[in-house]
Amino acid sequence: MSSSITARVAGIAFWIYIAGGIASLVLTQAAGGSGDIATRLASMAENVALLRYAALLDLVCAFCALTLAVTLYALTSAHGATTAMLAMVCRIVEGVLVTTSLSDSLAILWLADEPAESSGAVHVLASYVMRSEVTLTSIFFAAGSFLFAWLLLRGRLIPAPLAWLGVFASLLLLVVLPPQLVGLASDPRLAAAWLPMLLFEVPLALWLIVRGVRSSS
Repeated sequence: MSSSITARVAGIAFWIYIAGGIASLVLTQAAGGSGDIATRLASMAENVALLRYAALLDLVCAFCALTLAVTLYALTSAHGATTAMLAMVCRIVEGVLVTTSLSDSLAILWLADEPAESSGAVHVLASYVMRSEVTLTSIFFAAGSFLFAWLLLRGRLIPAPLAWLGVFASLLLLVVLPPQLVGLASDPRLAAAWLPMLLFEVPLALWLIVRGVRSSS
């Protein structure tokens, strides 16, 4: 596969991943609502279809992550094979974690259908299942993104300002996410740390589709 085709595939995968991830998050939040576990389970029981659509979108995102792992490796390996390999592994782990999280989504659907009289044990189990695994997945995403952005910058494969934005956005997430994972930070305003990444990936996807990358000598 030529580098131009590989770049277009990567660009399309970026856009599908971004759109699918945002849509899945919106559907999950709409289905789960807010409040205590009992309230959220009741809301999910009334919005099972939304959760099923969200699970399908997560499956699409998992395939996109694997596609990006392979295509970005192909585009950047000439500028640092070991670094590109590590970045690819990070994105593959990300895709695997997204896939395995589907079992939790299906478990939540089953718990939401449990009768009210068994609410005690069900609520404890649901509280455990609904713990956020997104942060762990996002850490591997950020690590892979940082390494690939660095290789894109090192190889001058995309405009330097865009590549530097990718390096900065990835490092920002690598600083913010680990404390969230272990419960040391829970400020909702930290979600703004994702904005630089969005500002990086959307133009990057367009650039890869329209212009591709500079050919390696």
